[in-house]
Amino acid sequence: MATEDATRGRGPDGTGVQAEPRPLPDRDTYEKVLAKMILIRRFEERAGEMYAKAKIGGFLHLCIGEEATIVGATQALREGDYLLSTYREHGQALARGTEPKAVMAELFGKVGGCSGGRGGSMHLFDAERRFFGGYGIVGGNLPLASGVALASDYRGTEDATLCMFGDGATNQGTFGETMNLAALWSLPIVFMVINNQFGMGTALERHSAVTDLSKKAAGYGVPGARCDGMDVLDTHACVSAALEKARGDRTPQLVEAVTYRYRGHSMADPEEYRTKDEVEEWRARDPIANFSQRLTEEGELGEEDLQRLDDEAMKAVDGAVEFADASPFPDLASLYDDIYVMGRQVGEAWFSVDQRSPEPHRGEHEREAGEVAQELAEAGAAYAEGEDARSRRRVDRAEEPGEGEGEGAADVRDEEGGGD
Repeated sequence: MATEDATRGRGPDGTGVQAEPRPLPDRDTYEKVLAKMILIRRFEERAGEMYAKAKIGGFLHLCIGEEATIVGATQALREGDYLLSTYREHGQALARGTEPKAVMAELFGKVGGCSGGRGGSMHLFDAERRFFGGYGIVGGNLPLASGVALASDYRGTEDATLCMFGDGATNQGTFGETMNLAALWSLPIVFMVINNQFGMGTALERHSAVTDLSKKAAGYGVPGARCDGMDVLDTHACVSAALEKARGDRTPQLVEAVTYRYRGHSMADPEEYRTKDEVEEWRARDPIANFSQRLTEEGELGEEDLQRLDDEAMKAVDGAVEFADASPFPDLASLYDDIYVMGRQVGEAWFSVDQRSPEPHRGEHEREAGEVAQELAEAGAAYAEGEDARSRRRVDRAEEPGEGEGEGAADVRDEEGGGD
């Protein structure tokens, strides 16, 4: 039975994770790493302000505190590798190289956003940089990421996939199913649990019987490792080793990054499930402050260098907000664009596409209909045929042979040896 103490999260000393001493990389690398973490922090802070000003709608999940986990992991990726994340993915997009203005515009729901203003905060996407999105369903990205890894394996490439998800997702059915298939098919994929100590507002000890999440996939044949997600160099080393095994040995890996988010689950979170003292305890391990302190103490960077990086981040964020404000909202006529529910399998699926014409079709094609068709549509012509006509059409489709099932199809299967 869970105890009363388990309603609170653990302090950093109670996680059982301690970073190994890691040597600093070259100056260009550590300055780039620090610059990315600062950019993510400043971007998220501004996003929170814009949400409070009603510039951003829907949900908004900030990753403040998790910068080392995000940057350390993504720095380990090759240019051709794939990345999938959760709905808390602004930092992942920025770390992968998506322009801040494209991310902010997407949060604003504007055309200039990386998803055309259609995805919003939880559904960023940048195919050019092989960032295949944030996903709003907990654990929903796991099987999709394995599908991406399967495609790499099928094509015989050296591309690996990194799939990030939260600690709560390890309790979902998709977790076990995906681990099993990834191990069974020897997929080049690394699963990364961003353990920020809470599944929404539920502490890890209350939602998972196993609190060392790196062990949770062992029974499926996926070995695990843990890293200090508040230490960017430890995270990078751990994920780099995991990617090497996944890519070279075709052995999927699980990495648990132990970290903490300083803000609530979302902007609507009152944070009644944790104390201010607990948050302050974790703030003493701020990944940006600690990495900056090490660089200055070892004489690598001066205070003027830190100020320069912060100024550059603020300038980028200011420009992103200005761009997002100036970008237009998607035109109303494009409401049904890019919706591809078509064909016999959907039946009477007017609700899934544009409703101004009586047959399923791409929404983009509606614009080619001309003014007369538009006027008829507005007058209700799409529904004028009545239920009898629609019923007859359903019967006609049901009686038509399926694709590849016409006369002689069975003979073809027998000739190819597939009749069984």
